[in-house]
Amino acid sequence: MTVKLAIFDFDGTLADSIPWLQGVFDQVAERYDFRKLDHRKLDDLRNFNIRRLLSEHDIPIWKLPLIARHLRSLMRRNIAAIEPVAGIRAALGALSEEGVALGIVTSNSRDNVRQVLGPETAALFRYWECGSSLFGKANKLRKLVRTSGHANDVVIYVGDEIRDAEAAREARIAFGAVAWGFTHLQSLVSQGVTETFSDPTELVTKLLQLPQPRETPCE
Repeated sequence: MTVKLAIFDFDGTLADSIPWLQGVFDQVAERYDFRKLDHRKLDDLRNFNIRRLLSEHDIPIWKLPLIARHLRSLMRRNIAAIEPVAGIRAALGALSEEGVALGIVTSNSRDNVRQVLGPETAALFRYWECGSSLFGKANKLRKLVRTSGHANDVVIYVGDEIRDAEAAREARIAFGAVAWGFTHLQSLVSQGVTETFSDPTELVTKLLQLPQPRETPCE
């Protein structure tokens, strides 16, 4: 597909925030009275959608806004502990330089995104929709696409969770799955994807439809 607008999720896609989230999970669980993280099941949890994850930890829907707000506040206080995914800044810069418009749809705050990515990289993003609910990304995607003026068939949403794939499908745009985030790539692929990315350099080669580098044969 020809991509004119690439929209990105933040946590797990642009930011290497999953280890931090796992580290504060039990603290938040104590505060809001839900089941703590069972690290023995972590690999299985990475195959679940958000509804299954909430069920596994006995988290009622009504608590989600409170938990999300608290997590954003915790991240803001610990922002120095979170780094961008290795290579993501260069990839975003290359896409922008080649004329691909960049957008972001995330449940995190704009301030946290800017702090992690840095002002230079954050300035590459033309369209922002932050603070979405866990189940509100589809509406945010539709709003952002309308604002951009681009047709749906030249837009892709890049993310790392099943809910990202579901939101893209509901918004009728393509979905690109990254291999470095929370959800196992095979589980994302089972949701139906337009493209997969094994590392940030593939964001450039695949979205710009550049030839893949050939492996040099061993002498």
